[in-house]
Amino acid sequence: MTPCISVERVNHFFGAGSLRKQILYDIRTEVHPGEIVITMGPSGSGKTTLLTLIGALRSVQEGSVKTLDLELNGASAATLMKVRSSIGFIFQAHNLLDSLTACQNVQMRLELETGVSPAEARRRAVEMLEAVGLADRVDHLPRQLSGGQKQRVAIARALVSRPQVLLADEPTAALDKASGREVVDILHRLAKQQNCAIMLVTHDNRILDIADRIITLEDGKLVSTGTEVARHAGHLMTALAHLYKSGDLVRHVASLPDDQFVETLAGVTSEFEQVLTALDTANHDVVEGLVSQVLLAVTLKIRDQLHADRATVFVVDEGREELWSRVAHHAGDTPLDIRLPLSRGIAGYVARTGEPVNIPDAHADARFDPATDLATGYRTRSMLTVPIRDRQQRLFGVAQLLNKHGDGAFTADDERAFAEFARPLAVILETCGRVARGAAGAPAA
Repeated sequence: MTPCISVERVNHFFGAGSLRKQILYDIRTEVHPGEIVITMGPSGSGKTTLLTLIGALRSVQEGSVKTLDLELNGASAATLMKVRSSIGFIFQAHNLLDSLTACQNVQMRLELETGVSPAEARRRAVEMLEAVGLADRVDHLPRQLSGGQKQRVAIARALVSRPQVLLADEPTAALDKASGREVVDILHRLAKQQNCAIMLVTHDNRILDIADRIITLEDGKLVSTGTEVARHAGHLMTALAHLYKSGDLVRHVASLPDDQFVETLAGVTSEFEQVLTALDTANHDVVEGLVSQVLLAVTLKIRDQLHADRATVFVVDEGREELWSRVAHHAGDTPLDIRLPLSRGIAGYVARTGEPVNIPDAHADARFDPATDLATGYRTRSMLTVPIRDRQQRLFGVAQLLNKHGDGAFTADDERAFAEFARPLAVILETCGRVARGAAGAPAA
């Protein structure tokens, strides 16, 4: 898929001579159709500068910036004008003309297009104002609107021409919490409907959940996404909760590139460790569902990343002397309630000894119990099983991968990677157990 925005090795400077100061350093990023990318970072980090370069509002000095597949470095005035007229802009200030009604402010955007009659412009403006919830404010002047309503008019103006790219600079900064939430929810919904790529600059941690991806600028340099999100305690959890409610959590995690998944998983682990310290005050019903979905999403992603056919996480039930799991093997599957005896099988062996096991042919190993294969009709070949320990280093679970793709065996690199994933799985699994005990009124361990 061709990106709507492509930034490659961009450097930018302000001033000249001895006063010349570098603002952006070797920036590289892409935004694809339908994707919402939030850009964060402290004041002065270069966020707005990057946005204005992408929007052809500032000249590109070094590197390549392509917006809608048009190169902006060295572009002619006609090309720059074409880009500006083809994308939507939303800023912190709504920039409405006080003497024009809401409808007229939106219609102005269509005057840049040829072949749109005044009647058609009016119709499309009213339609867009209705879409942002202002059907009863179409002919109101800006002074008759609240701050949130003015910003909705600005959104309508930016989207009325159905742009492929929308650039937003601090669109919620001047709004209260409720108004800001309404604005970004409308922005999110309409942009997805129009398959519009959004690049949004913000300091507002309350709106991170609308993002498909978050990039962070610090001192003009692009830094890690996961690290920045994890710094804002609770905000990654908010984003996950939003995806959980919309039913998109498993799909979202599955679509993450491998390196970004590892970074995000580090953030998730940090968030759940905070949940574990404050679980008595949590809404257990909500958290239990969320944590279970995160465990499912992460397990399936680890399976895909290590190229296995199945992945399962078991909890040790010492009272029943069993291993228990309720994790689906595929996205969309109904989770299976699996119980295995602790006294036999490879998973039981790992749970009893704490030793990882990597075997290329399960049926050739005397420790393997074929009972589950016989019951399900599944044919286990290669297996990789590692122990899961809680924060006190007590063994309380087992993670298992079955059948390396291509009929091969799991490698030593797979074993090392799976062992590294055991810690975040442990934190998520421990959170599941704590939430379940809390919801049942049992004391947390």
